[in-house]
Amino acid sequence: MPHSYNKIWIHAVWATKYRQHIITPNIENEIYTFMRVQFLEMGCPLKIINGMPDHVHCLYRMNHTIANADIIKQIKGATTHYINSKKLIPNKFAWQTGYGAFAVSESQLNKTYNYIKFQKKQHALKSSLQEYEEFLLLHGYTKNEIEDDG
Repeated sequence: MPHSYNKIWIHAVWATKYRQHIITPNIENEIYTFMRVQFLEMGCPLKIINGMPDHVHCLYRMNHTIANADIIKQIKGATTHYINSKKLIPNKFAWQTGYGAFAVSESQLNKTYNYIKFQKKQHALKSSLQEYEEFLLLHGYTKNEIEDDG
């Protein structure tokens, strides 16, 4: 086969340091717009980004030439620098070190898209930590494997 084909969708989620509620409605669009540009510059088309004051969800197509860990590291690092240099929050901004990243099949794209789109509605029913733990369990992790993410 003379060509390589690669279409891997990733649903990634990561939280603010100490899960601080600092991505407020008045700055979230600016942050998400910046992140969207970063994904595109890395060759990772972004289908949707949304979140809550303490975390963000992204659904994007991987660039097959860049490791996913490097994609997320770049997005988190660039966003941290942007928020701090623009002084979008009064104190120093940082993300937690870890993240969750899961492959999404074509048949589940719409379901995942809607899940991310309606984050605020979802969180009226459960906390961010509950959501994250359920998300990890759904993807095959056991309770023993899930570390305290607080």
